[in-house]
Amino acid sequence: MDTMSVSVATARSTASVAGARQSAREFLEGLVPPASAAETADTVVLVVSELVTNALRHGGGTCTLDLAAHPDSIEVAVHDHSPQAPLMRTPDLNDGTGGFGWPMVNRLARTTAVTRGTAGGKTVSALLAR
Repeated sequence: MDTMSVSVATARSTASVAGARQSAREFLEGLVPPASAAETADTVVLVVSELVTNALRHGGGTCTLDLAAHPDSIEVAVHDHSPQAPLMRTPDLNDGTGGFGWPMVNRLARTTAVTRGTAGGKTVSALLAR
C-alpha cells in the first residue's frame, strides 16, 4: 500500500491549501498502478482541498494531511486540533459564508468518517474510488 503524510500549517493560508493539492497530485502520480482516470485524480484533489480548507478555517489553523492508496480506493484523512465535527448546513447563496464543501465531500466519497482523537482534535476522512 502506498502512503504519504503531509503537514499543512499557517492559519487559513491559501498557499497551504495549494500545497496540499500539489502534494495530492504528486502522490497520485507516483501510484503503481496509477489511479484509473483523470476524473479520479480531480476528485481526490478536490476532496483534499475541501477538507484542508475546512480544517484550517474551523480546526485551529494547522492540520496534517494523510493519503493512503488501497487496491480499489484512495483514503484522504485530515487531522486538526478542534473536537467539533463538520456540520451539514444549508449552503449560503447570498453572503458567501460557505456550506457547500462538506455536503460535496459526502457526495463524492464512498464513505466519510469523523474520529475524535484521544488527546483532542479529530480526524476527518473520506474514502474515494481509485
